[in-house]
Amino acid sequence: MTQPEQTVSEGALHGRVALITGGASGIGLAVAQHFVRAGAAVVLLDRAATVTEVASAFGARHSGVVLDVTSIPDVQTAVAAAAERYGRIDILVNNAGVALLSSALDVTPEEWDASLDVNLRSAFFMAQTVGRFMVTQGYGRIVNVASQASVVALERHAAYCASKAGLVGLTRVLALEWAQYGVTVNAISPTVVETELGKRAWAGEIGEAMKLNIPVGRFGRPEEIASAIAFLCGEDAGLITGENLMIDGGYTIR
Repeated sequence: MTQPEQTVSEGALHGRVALITGGASGIGLAVAQHFVRAGAAVVLLDRAATVTEVASAFGARHSGVVLDVTSIPDVQTAVAAAAERYGRIDILVNNAGVALLSSALDVTPEEWDASLDVNLRSAFFMAQTVGRFMVTQGYGRIVNVASQASVVALERHAAYCASKAGLVGLTRVLALEWAQYGVTVNAISPTVVETELGKRAWAGEIGEAMKLNIPVGRFGRPEEIASAIAFLCGEDAGLITGENLMIDGGYTIR
């Protein structure tokens, strides 16, 4: 497989093919919108049935697949289909995730397993499956969506913190192993982001109290996260790999 030619006038990601998990809403949707504007073809993977409608709204060049990211056979089938249709896979954004919050004394085995399965295990096997194509073609960009919880402790986040810290560790190993093949692997770690889910979860007094701990005094916007991801997936970030980019308004510098 050869790398597509790129011109500024056609968009920074012109000719690129991007897979985005959790692409039907929230950060994943914002990333998809940003990528489409930049000229990429997007394949949205999500358990929500609406993912096909979301993708079709972008145009016939794009596609949506309903799947459970924890199902390795489903992931392998979807990735193989994308590679066959587009002839290459250039970008993977591992965005799908869950936040099942309980105090450490109350976390159930089911909550623990679900957190690790979605946030960490599925990200690895998605990266492994896509990575095989990227290594063969000699080019790739992978961005794993972690969290500020990957580097600091948060109450009621035992399973979540463990899964996101593991995701950052995984990012570094993949970056080390795949750099020689032209594949970069990075993580981003946002603070609270104003998705529809984020707005509901952090409404009222709990949200205002959280903002007091963020030096810039506000939560993130989905478009800001998408812009950072797009940078890491572009040509100007070719020397950046194995990093965990904090997008937290200064939350973790205290």
